[in-house]
Amino acid sequence: MKQLINDEENDKTNTLPWASFNFINSILGSGVIGIPYALHEAGCGFGLFLLIFVAYVTDYSLILMVRNGHISGKFSYQGIMEAAFGKPGYILLGILQFVYPFIAMVSYNIVVGDTVTKVIIRLFGISPDSALAQRDIVVLIATLFISIPLCLYRDVAKLAKISFLSLVCIAFILFSILLKTGSMADIVPDHPHSWRFINKDIVPAIGIMAFAFMCHHNTFLIYSSIAEANQMKWEIVTHFSIMTSLMVAILFGVAGYGTFRAYSQGDLLENYCWNDDLMNISRLLFSIQILLTYPIECFVTREVIENSLLRREPNVPISEKVHYLLTLGIIFTTYIISITTSCLGVVLELNGVLAAVPLAYVLPAVCYLQLEEGLIFCRKKLPALGLAIFGVAVAFLGVIFLIIDIDKVNTCSKGVEMDYCKNVTIAN
Repeated sequence: MKQLINDEENDKTNTLPWASFNFINSILGSGVIGIPYALHEAGCGFGLFLLIFVAYVTDYSLILMVRNGHISGKFSYQGIMEAAFGKPGYILLGILQFVYPFIAMVSYNIVVGDTVTKVIIRLFGISPDSALAQRDIVVLIATLFISIPLCLYRDVAKLAKISFLSLVCIAFILFSILLKTGSMADIVPDHPHSWRFINKDIVPAIGIMAFAFMCHHNTFLIYSSIAEANQMKWEIVTHFSIMTSLMVAILFGVAGYGTFRAYSQGDLLENYCWNDDLMNISRLLFSIQILLTYPIECFVTREVIENSLLRREPNVPISEKVHYLLTLGIIFTTYIISITTSCLGVVLELNGVLAAVPLAYVLPAVCYLQLEEGLIFCRKKLPALGLAIFGVAVAFLGVIFLIIDIDKVNTCSKGVEMDYCKNVTIAN
C-alpha cells in the first residue's frame, strides 16, 4: 500500500507541469519582497531592464547546469564541480552552499522580527515600546518555540512539501499589494529621487535580483523528477518557470515601487502602516511561510558542516549529542547576527553577491568551460564565458559597493513606522 502511494505521488510529480510548479515555488520566496527596493537602487527604468536580464541569464545558467550533467555523467551540483575541478571545486561549492542558506536564515529572522511585531502591536493594542513588541524578543520567542523544535528533526522532507501553501501566501501578498497601490500612493509624499530612470547602485540591485531567482541547488532534484528526462524537456520546464517567476517579480516590483518610490524598504511590507489590517494579514502569512522555510535552510547548512567539516560517512547518521549541539549552534548564531540589523535590503545584497551570484552564474559557466571540448574562445563556449565574466564582475564589484556603502545599515526604517502613516486612518 505504501509503495502504491509513493508510485502515485511520483506519477503526479513526473509531469512537466508539476515539475514547473515545484520549480516556480523554489524561485518565488522571500527574495521577491525586495524587488521594489532593487528598482529603487538601480533606478525604476534601468532596474526593470536588469530584472529581465537577470531572469534571462538565470534561464541560460540553469540549462547549462543540466548540460554539464550530461557531459560529465554526474547529475548533482557536487558531482559536476568535482568532475570539472576535483576536490578543490567540491570544497569551494561546499563553502558557498553553506554561506547561502546561512545568510538566508539571518534574513528570515529579520523578516519575522519586522513583520510579527506590527501584527502583535495591532492585534493586542500594545505600545511599540512594550517588551512583546521588540524585534529581538519576538525573534527569540519564534526561535525557541518554532524554529528550534522544527530544526531538531533529522529529516525535514515533510517540511519541504509546502509548495502549494507557499505560493498561496505569495499570491495573497501580491493581491494585497496591488489592492493597496492607489490608497497608499495617495499618502506617500513626493521625493526628489523618485522615478529616476537609473541610479548608481546597479551592482547591489543585481545581487538582490540574483538572490530572488536563486534556485540552482534544486536543479537536479527537479530534473530527476521528470519522466524520461532529457535536455529538451528541461529547457521547456526552465523557460516556463523563469518566465512565470519573472512576471510575478515584475508585478511585485512595479506595484511596490510605484506605490512607495524612493521610500521603498528592503522588506516591502515595512512600508505599510501598522494599522492596516489587510497588510497585517499579509505580514502574518509571510511570517508563516518564512518560519516553515527556515528549517529547510538549517537542514542544508547543517548537512554541509556534517559532510565537509565533521567528515560524516555516507548514510551514517551523526550522534544525537553532536546533532543537537550543531543545530543549536547554527540557530543561535543566526539569531545573534539577525538582531544586530533590521535592514533586510543589505542582507539580501550580501547574500546575493557573496553566494547567489557565484552559485547561479560563475560556477555553472566555468564548469561548462572546463568540461566541454574545444578551446575556451570557441563559438559554442562564448555565451558561457560571457556568463562567467558577468558573474565574477558582479560578485567583485558587489563586495566593493557593500564596503563603500557600509553606512547603509543605518538608513532603513529600523522598526519605526513610516512618517506618512502617522495620523492617517487606513481603510481596510
